[in-house]
Amino acid sequence: MKIIKRNGSEVDFDITKIIVAVSKANDAVGEQERMTPMQIQRIAQSVVLSCERLGRSPSVEEVQDMVEHQIMAHGAFEVAKAYITYRYTRTLVRQSNTTDDKILSLIECNNEEAKQENSNKNPVVNSTQRDYMAGEVSRDITNRILLPQEIVDAHNEGIIHFHDSDYFAQHMNNCALVNLEDMLQNGTVITGTLIERPHSFSTACNIATQIIAQVASNQYGGQSISLAHLAPFVNVSREKIRRDVKNEFETLGISPDSEVANKLIERRIREEVRRGVQTIQYQVVTLLTTNGQAPFVTVFMYLGEAKNEQEKQDLAMIIEEVLLQRHQGVKNEKGVWVTPAFPKLIYVLEEDNIHEDSPYYYLTKLAAKCTAKRLVPDYISEKKMKELKEGNCFPVMGCRSALSPWKDENGNYKFYGRFNQGVVTLNLVDIALSSGGNLEKFWKIFDERLELCYKALMCRHERLKGTLSDAAPILWQYGACARLKKGEPIDKLLVGGYSTISLGYAGLCECVRYMTGKSHTDPSATPFALEIMKYMNAACDRWKAETSIAFGIYGTPLESTTYKFAKCLQRRFGIIEGVTDKGYITNSYHVHVTEEIDAFEKLKFEAQFQALSTGGAISYVEVPNMQHNLEAVLQIIRYIYDNIMYAELNTKSDYCQRCGWDGEIQILEQDGKLVWTCPQCGNQDQDTMNVARRTCGYIGTQFWNQGRTQEIKERVLHL
Repeated sequence: MKIIKRNGSEVDFDITKIIVAVSKANDAVGEQERMTPMQIQRIAQSVVLSCERLGRSPSVEEVQDMVEHQIMAHGAFEVAKAYITYRYTRTLVRQSNTTDDKILSLIECNNEEAKQENSNKNPVVNSTQRDYMAGEVSRDITNRILLPQEIVDAHNEGIIHFHDSDYFAQHMNNCALVNLEDMLQNGTVITGTLIERPHSFSTACNIATQIIAQVASNQYGGQSISLAHLAPFVNVSREKIRRDVKNEFETLGISPDSEVANKLIERRIREEVRRGVQTIQYQVVTLLTTNGQAPFVTVFMYLGEAKNEQEKQDLAMIIEEVLLQRHQGVKNEKGVWVTPAFPKLIYVLEEDNIHEDSPYYYLTKLAAKCTAKRLVPDYISEKKMKELKEGNCFPVMGCRSALSPWKDENGNYKFYGRFNQGVVTLNLVDIALSSGGNLEKFWKIFDERLELCYKALMCRHERLKGTLSDAAPILWQYGACARLKKGEPIDKLLVGGYSTISLGYAGLCECVRYMTGKSHTDPSATPFALEIMKYMNAACDRWKAETSIAFGIYGTPLESTTYKFAKCLQRRFGIIEGVTDKGYITNSYHVHVTEEIDAFEKLKFEAQFQALSTGGAISYVEVPNMQHNLEAVLQIIRYIYDNIMYAELNTKSDYCQRCGWDGEIQILEQDGKLVWTCPQCGNQDQDTMNVARRTCGYIGTQFWNQGRTQEIKERVLHL
């Protein structure tokens, strides 16, 4: 068999070159991620068979594609990353580009953009650097080879944002609702080890954290789990403890009455719940996934998911313990209790906990206390969600991405085990400015940009098509998302509405201001803002009808992109007051952060846009320190229940390690740059501060780029 080299010459095929190349990539990763020599030999042999089936001489690139595919089919993702790097290093040497310089700047921590790209990643840490380095190579491949040039150009110009392009070269999905119930009740497999149904609550919590870590390493977006899936194991432990107590009393020759025995049993079960919850909190905070950060996980707390009254009481016990421990916080390196970023918490407001005479109102009071100090939990209104989601209440994926209601072949709604394929965000401000304020031209450009987004979203869909379940066994074979067979493609999960794909949008506020001269909160401008939302929904409905893919409108949580879009707009259109005069543009449909508006009015206003953001959205109100005014917090919570599906309260939770300041770390302008500064001692060393701010639906703790920092600085209070 022959192979065609890059210069067009044909030479004999040499299988040893494949073995050597894969072995080098294998040697470049940690011992736990390495493949065996036998696996490498099988990869090489599989590639030879594939080449023989072609019936012609393959090119070097084709062979390398086959090798990459086979490595990922073996589940060796770290080796695949190393192989991608090895494969294209030679190409990068031959071609003139800036990727080499970017990688070197990452290693030396000179890349400011990368340092502030993610507020929960520490770019100094080796694991983060490795992820960023692989990301730069992957992004280069994506831009030069995998994406159409018009999409790359639109992304670079800030017309659209093709999210997570550093992961696009691999066949990875975005985010998911983990089917923890299936994995715990029916068992799962983690790195080749069978994990059977746990026999205690504490063991279930341990397994849950391992599942979280595995899922986080096999996708690039957030994940959510429900505490209701852990609740049945409380009673499993209770019965085990009951037997142990009985045996202990018999050994001691004591015959206690049932009331004494039950008190002892409940005391012990509460202690086990405390330990189990602590395991989840500390494991999540201290774990580092393959992308160099703690797992982006959301914990869902919904009493309505309990299957019986005993389970509901046990679930309430777990929720109470989660809130108590989060209110306490975690200790920083100085031993001071501070606010952690993860896990993100969502508390569902329902009839059983929203009124003062509700049986679980004590949990809502505890949630309010926790929110006032630690920024979480966030709140979902069961009543409002059921109005908008065909009578269902379910968690979002990560910080806000929401599934569309979907029924299985038996007509039952299903949410856990489903996922999102990816996001492309549309810059609404750019559409407005490109139209010059001409309404007819605005809608024409809007259509063109929507078509561009559709092409980009279909690239995401096509990239996932053909992915074998072997690429991420924890997701596709062992229950997190599915129970497919080995070697089975995931294609059937990509259509029919089982998974979603998201059309994001940003800058509705500035878009409307430019086109109408007024804020979208102005009654005369609000209809135009709603028309834009409906226009995007109509496009998604049209695409869904044409493709059988569940497209949804997504209120994008811009982090670094808010700065990128702002810079691109300024470069293309200059400084326009009220539109491009900031280092950021407004997230999704939100009221501008500088606009004076009452908390209740803001929630009521944004609720109408949230209802149209079918693929996910979240609203917030900015509040001062409310730890001594919990009744006001509860008043807002009750208002959320009656008026909006998903909302949160933003406050501050900071600490200066230099002087012990336990208050708000301020943002000062110094030599044209915004600098975080302790108001008590003047400390400006970010390594000796603990700052927690809601970035865009989740808490950030590693600081932000200048655009997002300006946005945080300019937020006005709504209460």
